Amino acid sequence: MARFEPAALPELLPVFYRRLFPHGAYGRWLGYGGVVKNYFQLREFSFTLRDDVYLRFQSFGSPQELERELQRTNPYKIDIGAVYSHRPNQHNTVHLGAFQPQEKELVFDIDMTDYDDVRTCCSSAEICSKCWTLMTIAVRIIDRALVEDLGMKHRLWVYSGRRGVHCWVCDDAVRKWSPALRAATVEYLTLVKGGAETVKKVNLSEPIHPFIRRSVSVVEKYFEAYALVGQDILGSPESWEKVLALVPEDIREPLQGEFPKKRDSVQRWELLKGRMERVRAAAAGGKGTSCYADWEIMLQYCFPRLDINVSKGVGHLLKSPFSVHPKTGRISVPLDLQRLDQFNPFAVPTISSLCHELDAAGNDREQEDSRETEPKRRVRDYKKTSLAPYVRVFEQFVEEMERARRGELLRRSDLQGDF
Repeated sequence: MARFEPAALPELLPVFYRRLFPHGAYGRWLGYGGVVKNYFQLREFSFTLRDDVYLRFQSFGSPQELERELQRTNPYKIDIGAVYSHRPNQHNTVHLGAFQPQEKELVFDIDMTDYDDVRTCCSSAEICSKCWTLMTIAVRIIDRALVEDLGMKHRLWVYSGRRGVHCWVCDDAVRKWSPALRAATVEYLTLVKGGAETVKKVNLSEPIHPFIRRSVSVVEKYFEAYALVGQDILGSPESWEKVLALVPEDIREPLQGEFPKKRDSVQRWELLKGRMERVRAAAAGGKGTSCYADWEIMLQYCFPRLDINVSKGVGHLLKSPFSVHPKTGRISVPLDLQRLDQFNPFAVPTISSLCHELDAAGNDREQEDSRETEPKRRVRDYKKTSLAPYVRVFEQFVEEMERARRGELLRRSDLQGDF
């Protein structure tokens, strides 16, 4: 893969926006089939340009106008905002208080920096293959809950380009939700609570909610490889004391004496887990109080950590899919949930590698047609590169929304015909 040099961005971005950005599907996504007149025109975009020049309240009359502006300004970053009551680029001409956000996808932003208290391999903006498993777990838990618990259908999961993932929930009804409904959803999906000074951040009690049980079952699939082997959370007295601090004292003291006799984190976890299962069995038989310390540990170390402010604010901006991260050069690409466990953030194409792939492919004169339209030429271009499978995931997402919308219109038409 071609090495990314941030200094090369001004040279590479024009090629990216002209030949690789999936303008067609992008415009269809944010226009939502014209379900509301002027829907696309009322959408806010923000651009971050070279030298950190930040432009908010950009809006465009059509996807084609947005495409031309992207190719003219070549932003380092694109953020997507709400659909407003008035065109965002005219917000200064509207009476004070009249310019208000009306709709926005329900979004989630999961950032690896929020896990710094429980990962040992990296910190801050750094990630590696070991801790990336936390993002995989987060997507599995949140996506299952969105679909099965909350009845949502149209979710677009996107790699941020550096250290996290984003989710866009695009169902028609959800886009109209109030901040209170959005906040309530985040609260439902939150188990890890408390700041840096809080030792025990997950507290479970009977009856255990089905959402928690299902989340534990997801974590269990990854816990040994991630936490016990990869992070080695019980590998030394210093590390296991942090874990045992989350266990009731009457169970903690015997384990402190037995842990040194075990060979590794896996054996120590089996000891702790077995002790907790016996406690729960005794409680089920009416002897003592039930305790879920092993579940609390798994959740504290692995459960997704959401930023409520990102999700509840209708006017909040979030990085657009297919943005280029200016520090890593990686493209913010959609995630294929069917292949989530195989996703490798370090294999995501960079703007440098994509431009190199275009150069290597060259101009195939036999297929070149001077009468070919620009959209067709762009499709041919991106299909020559490693961006193609990610664009296809995005196109499939948009196509599924369009099929659902046509089906709903047909259903309504049939209902009206019955009267």
